Amino acid sequence: MRIARAVATDSARLLRLTGTVTAKQRARLSPRVSGLVAEVYVDAGDRVDRGDVLLDLDRALAQLAEKRARAALAEARAQQAESARLEAEAATLLADEFIPESEVEARKATLKRNVAAVARLDADAREAREIVERHSVVAPFAGVIARKNTEAGEWVQTGTTVLELVGTEGMWFDVQAPQERFADIQPDTRVEVYLDGSGGASRGGRVSAIVPVHDPNARTFLVRVELEDAAADLVPGMSGEAAFAIGARGGAVTVPRDALVRGVDGDQVWVVEERDGVQEAVARGVKVGRSLAERVEVIEGLSAGVAVVVRGNENLRDGQAVRVLGES
Repeated sequence: MRIARAVATDSARLLRLTGTVTAKQRARLSPRVSGLVAEVYVDAGDRVDRGDVLLDLDRALAQLAEKRARAALAEARAQQAESARLEAEAATLLADEFIPESEVEARKATLKRNVAAVARLDADAREAREIVERHSVVAPFAGVIARKNTEAGEWVQTGTTVLELVGTEGMWFDVQAPQERFADIQPDTRVEVYLDGSGGASRGGRVSAIVPVHDPNARTFLVRVELEDAAADLVPGMSGEAAFAIGARGGAVTVPRDALVRGVDGDQVWVVEERDGVQEAVARGVKVGRSLAERVEVIEGLSAGVAVVVRGNENLRDGQAVRVLGES
């Protein structure tokens, strides 16, 4: 049989978890008024800038309403100007005692009513202008059109998703971490992200959010990694693997994966001890931690330097004499 030595874990280990690239900004865009779609200016895959008009509704009726409101405002302003002239004239005539004071007060009241009417109709005109502008769907941020849900000629209601926009400024890499790793991942944990199809190239990142509300079915919690190099080649939905640099546990050791055997009472390893000049196999129960590539972390039951059996440990009996053929 062959043996190997348990090695102390005195360096940082990597916790590898699969995840997905997600955009920091994602929006389902809908019109702010109901209406008939007049024109859609984008399609799925198009890149847009913040403020770009993406879709227009038929605004003919809204524009007519705005014209009426502005005409009424213009009329009210003319009446205000005339009442202001008459009020000033009355003040002069009163000084010369050509009209009674009651007439002066009446003209002042008329001017106040006209001023109030102008303010009201100005608000109506502004509202009509706002309604016209709401017939356009505008990009709230720069991004890529992920989905187009309508075409010209369709009637859409307020709240109906007509376009889906995904932001391109900044990306996250989201992973679902096992709940037993909650204490191991910290905001300052160093992360390297390896995207599928990248040829092994990595991107640096940092943990930007840890959401402790776990999935009760999968028993996981969300870890959000902010990618330092959010280049244009990143696309939301890309899969990959995040390697978290986890600090070593005090007193923990690692052994080759082949040394681990499933016993009646749980995980165990066979260690080789010398008794009265004879090498014997002794079963030792262990508590296993993380899997680290071809090795397994043992956090209880084993100390560094102990010889464990890695070949020929399938049918051993406790106390059986053994002969070591080599060490890995």
